[in-house]
Amino acid sequence: MKINRNDPCPCGSGKKYKKCCLDKQTGVAGPASMQEIMDEIRDGVEGREFSSLDELQAELDQLTQKQNNSSLASFHGLSPSQMHRVLHFPFDSPDLVRFTESLEPPLGAPVLTLFALLVEAIGEKGLKPTAKGNLPQRFCREAALSFWGQEKYEDRTRFGAIRSEMDFFELHCLRLVANLAGLVRMDKEKFVLTAKCRKKITSQGVDAVYPDLFKAYVQKFNWSYLDRYQDIPFIQQAFLFTLFLLGKYGGEFRPQSLYEDAFLAAFPVVLNEIEPVSYQSCATTLCNAYSHRTLSHFAEFFGLAEVQILSKKGYLTLYEVKKTPLLDRFISFTV
Repeated sequence: MKINRNDPCPCGSGKKYKKCCLDKQTGVAGPASMQEIMDEIRDGVEGREFSSLDELQAELDQLTQKQNNSSLASFHGLSPSQMHRVLHFPFDSPDLVRFTESLEPPLGAPVLTLFALLVEAIGEKGLKPTAKGNLPQRFCREAALSFWGQEKYEDRTRFGAIRSEMDFFELHCLRLVANLAGLVRMDKEKFVLTAKCRKKITSQGVDAVYPDLFKAYVQKFNWSYLDRYQDIPFIQQAFLFTLFLLGKYGGEFRPQSLYEDAFLAAFPVVLNEIEPVSYQSCATTLCNAYSHRTLSHFAEFFGLAEVQILSKKGYLTLYEVKKTPLLDRFISFTV
């Protein structure tokens, strides 16, 4: 069988073969290791006679295609070919997944609650930024109180008041994402809503910008921005696989470890991107970053998952996760 160095790796990692399983040993390549794949292909041709190399190659190509289109347990029902689409063409695979562009309100997503506060503050006249180009302190405090509620606001500010936008990370994140989505921009030294944003809100309400915020967050915003974890871009690239898992197993509260373990089992080669540290394993480093960025800062913020904290000690937070009705309303998988 001929697998070109620049072809997608048969293990389904989404990487090129030369950067993934080309030089790896048995058991390291992925959920269906290269050795397993080779064994199955060898079993398919062993003992058979072929009249030419072309005939052999044709049979090998057919067996390889069959492998790529067969579902894998480690991919929870997805085939390597489908996983390749999930990782590289999440918004261009209508035969696999569809995103609803027009959602009936209310959506109840935290990101929209916060965006509505920003829209109200900007109004028709715009909102003057600070000297550093951030949202004004007064608005940040008022938005935090409205967004969190009195009890959570007091808890979050017990070690220091909100002095700037940077002290209210959810708002800071939203402001950046809204800009990336083409919904908010700076004009004549003021934050203003773009014509695109005003048109959508006027005709359909604030909830209409949800798909714009979603796409900007998963495609343009850097998930590792300002968090304490290592930069692991693949976590963000695999966002749709996590939503696939939530759709499949999120009907009831389940521990975050279920999703961490599923991610690690599907993409063990990502461990090679982790810089070793003395106080924890590479797997722990990866899982902590994965659950923080994907389940909490993404799925919960966009109203696709409900997160219920079980315990919190220092930087370690244990919680359970359950999908919300919005996930099934927004995303439809055909698998």
